[in-house]
Amino acid sequence: MSNLSVEERLDLIKRNTEEIMGEDDLVTLLQDDEPIKHYIGFEISGLIHIGTGLMCMSKVKDFMDAGVQCSIFLADWHSWINDKLGGDREVIKEASNYFKEGLKASLRAVGGDPDKVKFVLGTELYHNADDYWACVIEISKHTTLNRILRSTTIMGRNEKENIDFAKLIYPPMQVADIFYQGINLAHAGLDQRKAHVIAREVGNKLKIKPLLNSKGEQIKPVAVHHHLLLGLQKPPKIPDTKEEMQELWSSMKMSKSIPDSAIFVTDEPDLIKKKLQKAFCPERDATFNPVLDWAKSLIFRDEHSVLEIIRPEKYGGDKTYESYAALVEDFVAGALHPADLKSGVAAAITTMLAPIREHFEEPEMQKMKERMDEMTITR
Repeated sequence: MSNLSVEERLDLIKRNTEEIMGEDDLVTLLQDDEPIKHYIGFEISGLIHIGTGLMCMSKVKDFMDAGVQCSIFLADWHSWINDKLGGDREVIKEASNYFKEGLKASLRAVGGDPDKVKFVLGTELYHNADDYWACVIEISKHTTLNRILRSTTIMGRNEKENIDFAKLIYPPMQVADIFYQGINLAHAGLDQRKAHVIAREVGNKLKIKPLLNSKGEQIKPVAVHHHLLLGLQKPPKIPDTKEEMQELWSSMKMSKSIPDSAIFVTDEPDLIKKKLQKAFCPERDATFNPVLDWAKSLIFRDEHSVLEIIRPEKYGGDKTYESYAALVEDFVAGALHPADLKSGVAAAITTMLAPIREHFEEPEMQKMKERMDEMTITR
């Protein structure tokens, strides 16, 4: 249990999030001093980019600081269903070792202790687990086919896409992962919202693996959604409405399928600089700006954050920004050029990733990384 107050724990859990589904339920858990069990799940899909390594693990660190019991789910079955790494189960299983090491190194890089996080592999969770599969069926019986079809977007699929039947099993499995593990705080990016809506809708209907508090009362899981980090590419069009902007943001999130739009946690400094130099960063515009998004989401995470801008005196000289608001003010006013912003963000990201690069320079880890590179290229 944490020595922090309820308000302090709540602030840490809410920090840098887009949405909390069931915030009143979360407050009740904190006020009742209930053990809070967290999980976030990841498909095993190739190299780890900073949206996963830095963005997600920074949020896990917040949960740990708030006294939450954190776990990371390595979703190898979901990866198989969603055709990741060629849909080859053996390749996915091998790649899960790299993914675990990459997430541990990333968590350590943002100040967390990976030894205090539980890692769960889907294959191990589902082995000899009759109640898990019964839970999948029970959740499915409380969910319509139309709802499942709409929820396939959690796989990065279009709901009108022609898909194989196995992919319809994915959403109820993701929901069953929550209840079977007794998770009362589910964590993901905003793109996983539809699965969590189902989890909260069926929460009070389940009989096989109901989620209970310490009083034996049936409760619904809280869902915390962190920000989706933008990719660096230029959007096809800047939207006119808030709704269109939200859709664009989801479609333009960082993706390993567009390598130049993403920074991977083991990228070398020169490559990081090169990718940022080519990034979409419209001058004086903060409406849809990936470089500013990275500054806000990765660099200015708390009140102690700073961003150093190194530039010649003729362009204003060096400057230190101690808040995101001050950075945006200068950028929109034209007092900070996009090239200087890109350079400063590239340097900051390079520094943040240094411990991860060092981890994968160890002989055993280097072999694992090389094997991962090989599997990613051939799949």
